[in-house]
Amino acid sequence: MILEYFKIGIKNIRSRKMRSWLTMLGIFIGIAAIVALLSLGQGLRNAIDEQFEMMGRDKIMITPGQNFGFGGVAGQEILTEDDRDLIEKVNGVDITSGFLYKTVEVKYKNEVKTTFVTGIYTSGEETEVMKSMQNWKTAEGRDLSKTDRYKVSVGCEVTKDKGLFKKGVTLKETIELLGKEFRVIGAISCLGNKQDDTQLFIPIDTARDLFDEHDKLDMIFVKIKDGYTPKLVAEKIADKMRKDRDLDKGEENFQVQTSEQLIEVFGSILGIIEAVLVGIAAISLLVGGIGIMNTMYTSVLERTREIGVMKAIGARRRTILTIFLIESGLMGAVGGIIGVVLGFMISYGVELGAKLAGFSYLSVKISPWLVLFGISFAFIVGSAAGLLPAIQATKLEAVDALRYE
Repeated sequence: MILEYFKIGIKNIRSRKMRSWLTMLGIFIGIAAIVALLSLGQGLRNAIDEQFEMMGRDKIMITPGQNFGFGGVAGQEILTEDDRDLIEKVNGVDITSGFLYKTVEVKYKNEVKTTFVTGIYTSGEETEVMKSMQNWKTAEGRDLSKTDRYKVSVGCEVTKDKGLFKKGVTLKETIELLGKEFRVIGAISCLGNKQDDTQLFIPIDTARDLFDEHDKLDMIFVKIKDGYTPKLVAEKIADKMRKDRDLDKGEENFQVQTSEQLIEVFGSILGIIEAVLVGIAAISLLVGGIGIMNTMYTSVLERTREIGVMKAIGARRRTILTIFLIESGLMGAVGGIIGVVLGFMISYGVELGAKLAGFSYLSVKISPWLVLFGISFAFIVGSAAGLLPAIQATKLEAVDALRYE
């Protein structure tokens, strides 16, 4: 019997093709937006989790200022070598590293470009901590060493033709930074965005002379010892730095964050963004639901005599109610199917655009539950929108319906 109801519903929808398509428009636009946003959001979450897993759970990041990011805002306290020395003495701290960076002009042959130049520590363990925190590795050549002075490792975009320069830089060639020549001794693997992939790495002592910054650090990384809890070590570091700077709790002009805390921060931000965007897309679904309701009311009026005949031959109210609900639900479901397909097409288009722009972190994750959710939710919206018109149809008296012109 249910199968017959579905056949009747499909027949009625096909008999009013143009009206049905226009009615479903709001549904599949809303579902497409929701599916695209959720699939991209989930893909971004997975990419972030993957990056932090590569970083490791035993890392702590110290930044200046009360804002999350690279470096503090104007007028805020900076991080220094003294801070790094202080942190190294905290119980549970194994290795410390960090960097100093600046945006400078880089000259290669006859081209001049502006990019980030980062000064890093060049001892083996310090370099490894830096590499794990930044998730990069040397793809060609070698790492910077303690004996290097005017040597540089370059991001993958620097080595590509039409990357940072028209012609890619190769190993053993020289580039000029602030009037000093540096020999290229290594190329870094691609990190996934142009800002990182066009940066240059030089020894931190060289960077201090070049930037005229003899004590400053823009960020400090910490690897903790085995058996210690990152959160507890982070609290010890924060307490030590507060005492050194004569600050009370809550007055910090620095931030100490574990990798797990960073994951939570990113997760919270993504959650808020997703909720807002899905809420906006839900408005389209509401409009689509109203469209289905309007169409079903019109359908009840058009089929008043048909309803009268059905009642005259013994059709129950439940039967008429089911027919109209299934019909409205089918419109929602068809809109949902189109919306799911369109949503994934949009999300893949955004992913492709992001990759062409140099951001390889963004990726689409298709999950069966998202497909099922999109179609089921659209069916429910359609059925709910058809509920009032269906109830109206069941209340018609057979005699009055048969006399309706």
